[in-house]
Amino acid sequence: MRHATTGLMLAALMTLPAHAQEDTAEGKMLYRNYCATCHGLTGKGDGPMGPALLLQPTDLTTLQGDNDGVFPLLRVVKRIDGRDPLVGHGSPMPVFGPFFEGGRDISLRTQAGQSILTSQPVAEIITWMRTIQK
Repeated sequence: MRHATTGLMLAALMTLPAHAQEDTAEGKMLYRNYCATCHGLTGKGDGPMGPALLLQPTDLTTLQGDNDGVFPLLRVVKRIDGRDPLVGHGSPMPVFGPFFEGGRDISLRTQAGQSILTSQPVAEIITWMRTIQK
């Protein structure tokens, strides 16, 4: 029951405008623990490990702006959970593999209504990432 409730809550959050999302503490914490080393604390791609990577980290604050004002949910989910690996890290992203590849029991919907299953940690990080969009 807990997973169903959490899934519904996250699905609802994903449809809200970024400024209306208030419960993003878990996603922010996960982001800082797993992503900030490369993407920076504020998501601008300026983390301390960036210079060591083959491809420089993306400025995550511009994902929506660079996609005609639509947050590219499907692409972001697949990049984080490893279904669309980015080898510029020297290995597929994420380097934390199993943590993000875990059970895909959270359903998110793209703006077009397409459903995508992912893990709770990925959904939490994306919920927070949507709040940092310019």
